[in-house]
Amino acid sequence: MDITLTIDGKQVTVPKGTMVIEAAKKVGINIPALCYDKELQIVAACRMCVVEIEGSRKLVTSCSQIVWEGMEVHTMSERVVQARKGILRLLLDNHPNDCLTCQKAGDCLLQQYAYDYDVAFRTHDGARRGEEEARFTDTSSPYILRDESKCILCGKCVRTCAQVLDRQVLSFAGRGFNTHISADADNTLEESTCVSCNRCVSVCPVGALIDRRAYEKKIRNWAGTKKGVKCRACDYGCNMEVHEDHGEVTVKARQPAGGRPLCLRGRLFTEAEHSKNLPKHVYKKVETKEGRRFVKTSWQDALSLEKVLANLPDPEDE
Repeated sequence: MDITLTIDGKQVTVPKGTMVIEAAKKVGINIPALCYDKELQIVAACRMCVVEIEGSRKLVTSCSQIVWEGMEVHTMSERVVQARKGILRLLLDNHPNDCLTCQKAGDCLLQQYAYDYDVAFRTHDGARRGEEEARFTDTSSPYILRDESKCILCGKCVRTCAQVLDRQVLSFAGRGFNTHISADADNTLEESTCVSCNRCVSVCPVGALIDRRAYEKKIRNWAGTKKGVKCRACDYGCNMEVHEDHGEVTVKARQPAGGRPLCLRGRLFTEAEHSKNLPKHVYKKVETKEGRRFVKTSWQDALSLEKVLANLPDPEDE
């Protein structure tokens, strides 16, 4: 059964059960959203996607509102715009002002929406996340750089991690202002059971979770060339993006559908296929007497895949 509704004066027909945010896309209207992803559980947490519906006294979240016959939706009314600006101001009040040096610049939804709605950082004497707590910056992993001071608590990393049954590493911890994302029992990524699959990195809308290899190689989002490829490490064939700039190559995992797992091995495999300037070593996580630790290892040990061994550095050529 199909439903016909009107969004910003444009009539659209969509299947019954469609959310307003998806119906809007059918007529070229992209409603801003920080926590929403059609592949993830809907939580309606960020409130950026609020819209005004004729007959409703309050604004509603378009990501959780199902369409009905004859519905009339306004996505850019004065009430809606002011509500979104208020949300953005609060987020920026609690966010570090380092967009110029942030790896996510140019690919950050918070940055994009602040620009779209003309919302700037404000000077205030209140606290900001991470100013006094060392745990907010986690540099323990050679593959993921985690900066909780930039986290907007959208929960996308938690939800995508939970989609793979044997992972579920990330969760919310703390209350109120001290709410944060925890890896297991507030461990570092190195100490935790994280397998560096980068599902969390692929969905993070801000710079709270970034690919550390791209960061260290100084590969910015807008620089160089990109191409989409299929990973050939196994039969899943996950979608990857090969990003090359000034002779350096990094591989970004694109968000998988549903519970399809991503893996570190697949990213390294794809990097080995497409890079001509591989480092001598990569890292793997091992169990030690002191706990889980990342240790250097050879590409051969990390991949054990004959298809690409000819292109890998010789582990004996130190």
